[in-house]
Amino acid sequence: MENEKTFEEISAEIIALLDAKKYIRARDEILKINEVDTAELLEEIIEELGIEYAVILFRMLPKDVSVEVFSYLPPDDRLAIINVITDKELKYIIDELDFDDMIDVLEELPANIVDKILEKTTKEERKQINTFLNYPDRSAGSLMTPDYISLQKGMTVEAAMAHIKRVGMDSETIYTCYVKDQGRKLIGIVSLRALVIADSDARVADMLDEDMVYVNVYDDQEDVSEMFKKYGFLAIPVVDNEKRLVGIITVDDIFGVIEEEYNEDFERMAGVLDSGDAEYMDIGVFKHVWNRLPWLIFLMISAMVTGSIIRSFEVLLSNVISLAVYLPLLMGTGGNSGSQTATLVIRGMAVGNLELRDALRVLWKELRVSITIGFILSCLNFAKILLLDRESLVVAATVCISMLVIVTMAKCIGGMLPMLAKRVGIDPALMAAPMISSLTDLVSCITYFSLATIVLNT
Repeated sequence: MENEKTFEEISAEIIALLDAKKYIRARDEILKINEVDTAELLEEIIEELGIEYAVILFRMLPKDVSVEVFSYLPPDDRLAIINVITDKELKYIIDELDFDDMIDVLEELPANIVDKILEKTTKEERKQINTFLNYPDRSAGSLMTPDYISLQKGMTVEAAMAHIKRVGMDSETIYTCYVKDQGRKLIGIVSLRALVIADSDARVADMLDEDMVYVNVYDDQEDVSEMFKKYGFLAIPVVDNEKRLVGIITVDDIFGVIEEEYNEDFERMAGVLDSGDAEYMDIGVFKHVWNRLPWLIFLMISAMVTGSIIRSFEVLLSNVISLAVYLPLLMGTGGNSGSQTATLVIRGMAVGNLELRDALRVLWKELRVSITIGFILSCLNFAKILLLDRESLVVAATVCISMLVIVTMAKCIGGMLPMLAKRVGIDPALMAAPMISSLTDLVSCITYFSLATIVLNT
C-alpha cells in the first residue's frame, strides 16, 4: 500500500505524541501495531524519553496486550518497568504470562521480589515454580514448559479430541500430543493430524508412535538446539531420569538459545571471553578489558616466541637481507590459509555436517586443497620475485617452496585443531582466527628459515 507508514515513521510519530503529552493519541496509534513491534517501540521510548513515559503508555494498554508486550521486552526493560508498577499490576502480569515466560521473568528478578510474588501463589503452584527455578542454567529443564497436551493410551479418538478442545487454549502447542502411562512415563506421541483423520472410536494406542526423540531435563541447551536443527521439530518432550514426562521445549524457546550460542562462538572465534546476554553498551569498561585481555596476553606471548625464532636466524638474515622482506608475506598467507579452513570446519561441526569420525577425510581433503592452492600462490610469487623484484633464482625458490609447505601445513592445522579441541572437550570455536594465526606464524618462521638454511647453505 502506498500510504502505509514504515515502523520508523510510526515510532517517531508516537514518541512525538508522548513528548507532547498526548497520551491517548499515542495509545491509539500504538494499538495499530503488533505486540513485538510495541515492545521494540517501548525500548526506544525508554532510551529517548525515559522509563516514566514508557510506563505511562504501558499502563494504558489493554491488559491482555500489556502481558504480551511484557513477554517480548528485554530483561533490563522488564526490570525497569517492574520497579515502577504496583505489586497488583505485577501479579496480574505474572499470572497471565505463559509458564515458560513467567519462569524467565522470575529468574531475572531480585530474590525479594520473587519471594513477594511466590507468597501470593498456591502451594501447588509454588512447588512447581520452585522446581523449574532450581533446574541448572543452560539445561533443558530451564527451557521447558509444563503446558502440553498429554493423553492416555486407552483413550478413544473422540475422548482425545474432547480433551484437546478442553485444554488446548492453555497449551503451548496442540500439534503433537504426548502419551503417558499411569506412572507418567512417556510411552509415545500422537500427531493432531492422525487424530483428526482417524475414526472417532479408534484407540490412541493403535496410532501411537513409540519411535520418538526426547531429551533429559539435565541435557545441555546446546545439545537440545542441535536436535531441533537436526530433526526440524516444533517441540521436543523433556523427561526426568525415570523417563517421566515433565515438560516440552518448543521451537520458539530454542531460537534464543541458538542466537546465544552463535554469539558465544563468534566472540570466542574473535578471542573474546563470553559476555553472556549483555549488550555491548551495557558492559562496563573493566568488563570489556577482562573479556579481551587474556587472549591478547596469550597472543603477545606467542608473538614473543615468534620473535625469538627470528632472532635465532640473525646470521642468515644478515647474509641474505632480502629474506626478511618476504617473511610478512609468508606469515600472513599462512595465517589466512589456516583461518579459512578452521572457520569452515568449525561451521561444519556446529551445524552437524562434520563429526570426529570425519577427521581423516577432512585431513585428506585439506591436504589436496592446500597443495593446489599453495602451488598456485607459489607460481604467482615466483614470477613476481624474479620479474618485478629482480631477486636471484635461489631466493625465489626458497620463498616459493616455503609458501607451498606453509600453506599446506597451515590448512591441515586449521582443519585438525578444531576437531582435536572437540575430542578433548574444548570448544572448537577457540581454535579460530587468533589461535590459528599464532600457530601458523610459528610454523611459518620455522619452515621458512629452516628451508632457507638448507637451500642457501648458510
